[in-house]
Amino acid sequence: MKGFSQKNKGFTLVEMIITLTILAVLAGAVIPLAKVAVKREKEIELRRNLRIIREAIDAYKKLSDEKKIEVEDDTEGYPPDLEALIEGVELKEGNEESDTKVMKFLRRIPKDPMTNSYDWGLRSYQDDPDSDNWGGENVYDIYTKSLGTALDGTKYKDW
Repeated sequence: MKGFSQKNKGFTLVEMIITLTILAVLAGAVIPLAKVAVKREKEIELRRNLRIIREAIDAYKKLSDEKKIEVEDDTEGYPPDLEALIEGVELKEGNEESDTKVMKFLRRIPKDPMTNSYDWGLRSYQDDPDSDNWGGENVYDIYTKSLGTALDGTKYKDW
């Protein structure tokens, strides 16, 4: 009688295989979604970093157009390089030396999330719009050097 009242506790091999199969199917469905989520986050960061740098370039250009900073004639009023946005420029508000202030546009150069580096593609005002080679005269625009394609089908370097 004792043998009939006790049941074996635990899972059978068939139950374990079925459970593992269901888990594998669910994991297989989640992995592509996770990859898309990671790619979307990188795209958001890329857009944000491009906007930050472009706004700094625009602020530099605005001060140049207002004649509040000294610029060389061949730069068209754009910064000579990205370091100029970090180091800043002298902003003169009066005629005396004590009125001189340093205007900085960026704390640091943001990282390109697509290439995982601080090396951005640069265009000068004198370059062709589709050129991949920077002329070195000034920094008119910036783009990523990634050759990848975004979720919307566009190329990252065209952003």
